[in-house]
Amino acid sequence: MSSTSAPLGRRERNKQEKLERITRAASDLFSRHGVDEVTTQQVAEAADVGAGTLFLYARSKGELLLLAQNAAYERALERGLAAAAGEAALVDAVVALVTPIVECNRSHVENGRTYLREMVFGDAAEPHHAAALAIVARTEEALADIVADRAGRSPEEAAVLARVVSAVLMVAMASAVDESLEVPDIVAALRAQLEVVLRGE
Repeated sequence: MSSTSAPLGRRERNKQEKLERITRAASDLFSRHGVDEVTTQQVAEAADVGAGTLFLYARSKGELLLLAQNAAYERALERGLAAAAGEAALVDAVVALVTPIVECNRSHVENGRTYLREMVFGDAAEPHHAAALAIVARTEEALADIVADRAGRSPEEAAVLARVVSAVLMVAMASAVDESLEVPDIVAALRAQLEVVLRGE
């Protein structure tokens, strides 16, 4: 039996192409204008799909933002994982892991705040919301691995500490409402909090 997956049929290819067009259009419009200044109708027009079709892929503007941003957060996590691998000290490794996530969140402050709000308060039954939560879960797993490896904690204790660090990260990003705050400022404040949270680890 072959382990390769069967090629997609025409209908599935069409769906995938529409999804890619919608994702590109939403990403472009949101990055240029901010989520609050873009309508779903504008995204539909830019993607060359009807409004009804758009809502088959994302049922709200918040879900549309999650669709557009999830891939960027995935890439940020991958960069963080690579950076953390080169750090021996616990706090240094944690900061290396989360810095690209902060950078991603601050690339457009309005979009970053809205992304966090949708991730926390959005509809958990929506697929793009679930994908965002999966990124958080992967981040927490990576944090737990770092804590277990660098601090010698049990998997259970490491998972608890990872949850705490994840919460600190979310609050640090969500509370940085001043658009003049630069990523290094936020990371420095985050490091100071992590030094306390992880003291003695």
